[in-house]
Amino acid sequence: MAEKLAQTQYPIHELIRSRWSPRAFADRPVEQDKLLSVLEAARWAPSSYNYQPWSFIVATKDEPTQYSLLLSTLIEFNQGWAKNAPVLIIAVAQTITNDGKTNRHAFHDVGLAIENLVIQATALGLSVHQMAGFDVDSARKQYQIPDGYEPATAIAIGYAGDPQSLSDGLRDRELALRVRKPLKEFVFTEQWGNTSPLLLD
Repeated sequence: MAEKLAQTQYPIHELIRSRWSPRAFADRPVEQDKLLSVLEAARWAPSSYNYQPWSFIVATKDEPTQYSLLLSTLIEFNQGWAKNAPVLIIAVAQTITNDGKTNRHAFHDVGLAIENLVIQATALGLSVHQMAGFDVDSARKQYQIPDGYEPATAIAIGYAGDPQSLSDGLRDRELALRVRKPLKEFVFTEQWGNTSPLLLD
């Protein structure tokens, strides 16, 4: 597997620095205790009013029928590589609270839960790749997701594999350096676009 440590401007925790999103996965199942551990980490994420608006539909290769069903909701491009991940998940956000109010923070809070999941997975030696590329309507229909809930993202979990197993284009992306915008482009003060003096030294 490739190691792609973030080249940071300032020190950050090694778990965050080493986290990245591979598409090459090893032919190795995720142990049940580790899968439960990453889901438990998601459970303990913060959320607005403690609504905990997240749900996770989980399929593993131990259940081939359920795995194939979830895989079928991904767009064709993502199916091509995600089929090798031993665990697939669809994260769902509850956008309408139980008392009928719109929760405008639902997707934010689901993101927090997923980040907890991702960091816990990284600590356990697992890799996670999140996907916007899935068919929301298909997921809603296949899993009878009720009104007031929105499929948010699909997730692949497993042990990182050999980038050489990927097609040429994907292999190049797998091995490419990780890049991020510098802090000065998005940390502002006083008015929009005015770089914070924290970053003007």
